[in-house]
Amino acid sequence: MAELIFREDAYARSCDATVTAVDARGIQLDRTVFYATGGGQPGDTGVLRRADGSCVPIADAVKGEAPDEVIHVPAPGAALPEVGERVVAEIDWERRHRLMRMHTCLHLLCSIVPGEVTGGQVGDGKGRLDFNVPGEALDKDAITARLNALIEEAHPVRPRWISDEELAARPELVRTMSVKPPTGTGRVRLLEIEGVDLQPCGGTHVRNTAEIGRVEVTKIENKGKQNRRVNLAFSA
Repeated sequence: MAELIFREDAYARSCDATVTAVDARGIQLDRTVFYATGGGQPGDTGVLRRADGSCVPIADAVKGEAPDEVIHVPAPGAALPEVGERVVAEIDWERRHRLMRMHTCLHLLCSIVPGEVTGGQVGDGKGRLDFNVPGEALDKDAITARLNALIEEAHPVRPRWISDEELAARPELVRTMSVKPPTGTGRVRLLEIEGVDLQPCGGTHVRNTAEIGRVEVTKIENKGKQNRRVNLAFSA
């Protein structure tokens, strides 16, 4: 298992690491700041800096077969490091930070719109959530106003953990219908926006809602009899 530094410190931009495996899937490290694709959030991009000054460009990060296994996918044609080699893993911070801001904003959206979440996607500068809201007409302007009010209120944001048993006793914490939080390791990671939202999430987030910046609901789409897709983007 690799040490997943982003899990406790989403603001860590780089770390020293040792290459533990290199195969057709990509590169594994003993510790990493790269978030692997999951929960609707894309994997990080960046570089692995080698001791000779050269860099291995990383085009994606994906989950491996084992728990806490991150595969760093090199760009096509990149020269690969050797097993046992020391590198510095460094993410594209500007992109990651935009993803953190949007992911946190989607949690705010989840607190505003009633109904279970049927799908979603965190994008670079935009995002969406699909809601099961039968008979509900969603007001784009009203949701935009409420989102920006919550952002400006500067609510602290922090991860915390509960046991599998605690989560089973509180099923209301799980809002997603399509993706259930991973259990079986004894504990589940929650994302808490103080006074606003609490639900399982393994993604990366900002420390305070004020860091998100202004957003707008760009479109609300009907994706089925009961399915409403709410699209967000950062305001210019």
